Amino acid sequence: MAGEISDRHVAQRLIAEGLARFGRIDTLVNSAGIFIAKPFTEITEEEFTSALYTNVVGLFYLSQLAAKEMLKAGSGHIVNITASGAADQPIKSVPATLAALTKGGVGTLTKSLAIEFADRGVRVNAVAPGVIKTPMHAPETHDFLAKLHPMGRMGEAKEIVDAILYLESASFVTGEILHVDGGQNAGQW
Repeated sequence: MAGEISDRHVAQRLIAEGLARFGRIDTLVNSAGIFIAKPFTEITEEEFTSALYTNVVGLFYLSQLAAKEMLKAGSGHIVNITASGAADQPIKSVPATLAALTKGGVGTLTKSLAIEFADRGVRVNAVAPGVIKTPMHAPETHDFLAKLHPMGRMGEAKEIVDAILYLESASFVTGEILHVDGGQNAGQW
């Protein structure tokens, strides 16, 4: 469904469509996000607003509406995609204040909702990826981006999918932020 993720009406349409097609909402994966790498003092008002609305506001609305349905059903799972390196282990060579600010809050929200919903059948977890090889990254940047991980390579989209599927099947796991980041979260290298 096309639409601006930060628009509450789009979130309402997404949930309504899911309910119409499937009769319930079992799992929500919040994967929309933008990443702007530039020095803090050079971030424009438009970039700040765009990151805030995409990374926080859209996730908030969609999670809130999905959680209402999941809580009614007494079961469900929300998986948030957060930012590993930018929020937990900032890297000097990649100024990522907007990601740290907006996606870092997603990790906190994940834990807060996990506690709030734990005894009501709804689990909330997160995946914190490193830099993933997608069309978002030009091939000429891959060597530099690979070096941002202790493992010396970029991640693959399948590795993020595998992490989400693990969390989906791990019924005793909630409040977890699973780092799929080639070792970035382990510390400085």
